[in-house]
Amino acid sequence: MIFFFIVLAVHTVVNLYIAIRGWQALEAASNFRPWFIAFMILVYVAYPAGRILEKIWYHPIPITLHWVGAFWFAAMLYVTLMLFLTDIGRIANHFFPFLEKIAGSNVPAIKLKFFIAVSAISGLIILFGHINAWYPKTSRIDIVIPKEAGNLQSLRIVAVSDVHLGTIIGPRKTGKMVESINRMNPDIILFAGDIVDEDVKPVIKQNLGRNLQQLKAPLGIYASTGNHEYIGGGDPSINYLEQNGIRVLRDTVISIHDNFYVVGREDLHKKWVTGNPRKDLSEILKDIDRSKPVILLDHQPYNLDDAMEAGVDLQISGHTHHGQLWPFGYVTNRIFEVSRGYKQKGNTHYYVSTGFGTWGPPVRTGNRPEIVLINLYFE
Repeated sequence: MIFFFIVLAVHTVVNLYIAIRGWQALEAASNFRPWFIAFMILVYVAYPAGRILEKIWYHPIPITLHWVGAFWFAAMLYVTLMLFLTDIGRIANHFFPFLEKIAGSNVPAIKLKFFIAVSAISGLIILFGHINAWYPKTSRIDIVIPKEAGNLQSLRIVAVSDVHLGTIIGPRKTGKMVESINRMNPDIILFAGDIVDEDVKPVIKQNLGRNLQQLKAPLGIYASTGNHEYIGGGDPSINYLEQNGIRVLRDTVISIHDNFYVVGREDLHKKWVTGNPRKDLSEILKDIDRSKPVILLDHQPYNLDDAMEAGVDLQISGHTHHGQLWPFGYVTNRIFEVSRGYKQKGNTHYYVSTGFGTWGPPVRTGNRPEIVLINLYFE
């Protein structure tokens, strides 16, 4: 509830700021002001109204509100950044008047031109970011593990994180993901959390499990939990995934044909939902054969030294989206030791994916979504 009220407060303040600046900018087009205020009220209530309504009434009206509100979240960011820049100009004009010299007495016309320019630039950024979010790249990495894995010389892993199945990531994009994964002919498929975007009801309504059932990998399909599975209540989302062919490892280690281990850690968010913290990694791995390769799925890439000290060979994580929207990637770089991509510490290899889907806005301006192909070679 505290988090909800903080988000609501920020959402309110930012929209109020945009509304006030927009009203001021429309001095030369005052007939448009009522329409602008109506628009601001709509986008302000759209996302929370859509998310609440679709839980009880999965209908085109709340779905449309959800989409409108989601796009507006991204627009809010870039409109606000540009308004900050114009406010810096206004402050400079207060001390060193230059606007009146440029515009003469027609300052309202200049304000209107700024309104149009900010709106157009924001729209183009959102359009580009939405197109970018629909075309994931394939990131390939080759890693040598100095261990034997039975009779395996290599292992072809396709790893995906942060799909966020739901209203935004629906049948078309889910089908595209499944097709892309199967085209890579993986030996094993690993999901590093946040497969479901909180509420599982839109996933069930759209029958997205039908797409997941088309995934093919001879050594199986495994997943760890993410914070969004737990935001959605935990068990409903997890049960749905398991009913549709994905085995969710919850503080569990499994031996794959006695050749190597796959470990799935519970997400850190489990503690906030259930009141019970996840197990220590050392406890999970206490009975394994350390001479065999160990692959760990841990959604949030905190405390990377834990995996290194536990003798993990490869950790796959997600969660960060590397900020998803520029410039938030600079923030995630400060929060996480690895915000995206590959790193090696000691004998442990780490890969943090930017994720396949999107959370909130169906927009990516800071990076591209990805599916990760990892070729492990055993020596």
